[in-house]
Amino acid sequence: MNTDSKCDAIEAMFPAPKLAALGLQHVLVMYAGAIAVPLIIGSALNLSKDQIAMLISADLFCCGIVTLIQCLGVWNVGARLPIMMGIGFTAVPPIIATGTDPDLGMPGVLGAVIASGVFTLLAAPYFSRWVRFFPAVVTGTVMLVIGLSLMRVGVNWAAGGQPMIKGPDGLIPNPAYGEPFALAVAAIVLVSILLMTRFLKGFLANLAVLFGIGIGFAIAVAFGKVDFQGVADASWVTVVTPFAFGMPIFDLWATVALCTVMIVMMIEATGQILAVGDMAGRTISEADLARGLRTDGLGNIIGGIFNTFTYTTYAQNVGLLQITGVMSRWAVAAGGVVLILLGCLPKIAFITASIPSYVVGGAAIVMFGMVSATGVKILARVNFVDNRRNLYIVAVSVGLAMIPVVADKIFAQLPEFIDRFFHSGVLVGTFSAVLLNLLFNGVPPREEVQPDLLGEGAMRHPG
Repeated sequence: MNTDSKCDAIEAMFPAPKLAALGLQHVLVMYAGAIAVPLIIGSALNLSKDQIAMLISADLFCCGIVTLIQCLGVWNVGARLPIMMGIGFTAVPPIIATGTDPDLGMPGVLGAVIASGVFTLLAAPYFSRWVRFFPAVVTGTVMLVIGLSLMRVGVNWAAGGQPMIKGPDGLIPNPAYGEPFALAVAAIVLVSILLMTRFLKGFLANLAVLFGIGIGFAIAVAFGKVDFQGVADASWVTVVTPFAFGMPIFDLWATVALCTVMIVMMIEATGQILAVGDMAGRTISEADLARGLRTDGLGNIIGGIFNTFTYTTYAQNVGLLQITGVMSRWAVAAGGVVLILLGCLPKIAFITASIPSYVVGGAAIVMFGMVSATGVKILARVNFVDNRRNLYIVAVSVGLAMIPVVADKIFAQLPEFIDRFFHSGVLVGTFSAVLLNLLFNGVPPREEVQPDLLGEGAMRHPG
């Protein structure tokens, strides 16, 4: 196929029924990731079922809006490519760290999300100058750290929640933690995902995580372990309201942590945008890339206003483009419309919020492990043989990043601003990797940095 016909494929329009089917297919591929993040964050922050359902509705609604902006374009925002936008797993650790701070909570999270969106909007046009500070050894290390930091959350979910819960006189041991039924269902979900990934092909294989969660949910329902309270009372249609948790709180360290993560996410998004352009036969200019990355920033601002989190390109939907060969941005935009409609149906959100934590925990072990595996994949491109100093970059950065994961109170007696900085393993690991890379390898010229070393294969969600 020649380049012109490929580019024409981006503008291809289909009859409404086929457009809806193609859009729904994109939604199904990314749905598990879209609902998993609010479920994980809502559980980690001990939000009520109503609040988690609201997070899910808001997330689906914002996923749709940001996808439409990326596909169709608004002024100088949006790459106008068939790219599905979704909530990013990369930002989960600092979001949980901020949300569990009693002085910040969800208002602090939303303030940091909005501020990081403004940062991304301003940084997007200049990002090509910054990319050289994030070569593969840094990006791979950060992705590895993110996955390892998330694993504690996934394991606790698989065990039935947090080991300590709120009681009348403070924290008490959670009697449901480690319950054999929860562990068994989590294991069934995990094994189901692995078996479906092994034996299913093509599009069905992309739905392995969603199918696995469905199997675990069905088992929990069959044993009477699911509380559907609130579903019957929920209205059929609602409007997602802004600032449902109150006005945002803008905290310096929470903002710095998310801005650091957004740099990593922009690196990942760069690889995805370039990959889509290559598949579609369209040369991606710096202006195209800047418009695409601005969408991440605007998505964060929209997400913060409507009570949700950070947005970026979804790698599994890029893979779907490759599988189907349908490069129409209108088909992906149709998926955005489907997401908006789903976000306005609170009954669906309540049913989703009813999924027990151990069901999602079984899937989370796969998903978070894949985030770390993505980091390993990126690090495989690094020359550790001729340049052994790269080993020190990875070793020290991972070691420092694990300190707040394994001993979260270790810096509690230090000044508050130091404790806040070291509370985020992702922030510590990223700063360490960047600074050690500068120490050992210096600053590479811009022309030495190849885009395919930065984000190819780096996934938001391995669904």
